Amino acid sequence: MKEEKAGYNYKTIPNNLRKFRKMSGYTQKQVAFFLGVENAGMISRWEKGSRFPSPVNIFRLAALYHTMVDALYFSLLRVVRREIQVRRDELEARRGRLPE
Repeated sequence: MKEEKAGYNYKTIPNNLRKFRKMSGYTQKQVAFFLGVENAGMISRWEKGSRFPSPVNIFRLAALYHTMVDALYFSLLRVVRREIQVRRDELEARRGRLPE
C-alpha cells in the first residue's frame, strides 16, 4: 500500500490495534496465540501499521477485542471516506462537462 491519495501517505496504516489490545489486557504474544499467528512480531507489525492483517484476522481481532472491525481502523476509514468523496465530486464535475 504505497499509494498516495488525497494527501495521505499509505506507508503506514493508521489503526487502533494497540489501544484495543491494551484495553483488553493482552500481550502481543497472547494475541498471536489466539489468532494462530506464528509469532508476536507479526502483531507488532500490524500495530505499527507496517503490515495489514488478512481479512480473516481483522475479524478475529474484532471478535477478540469485542468490537466492530471499523473501530480497529477508524482513522483509515475516515481517510478512505474522504478519498471517495473527492472522487464523487470529480465525477459530478465531469458529468456537467461531458455528454452521457
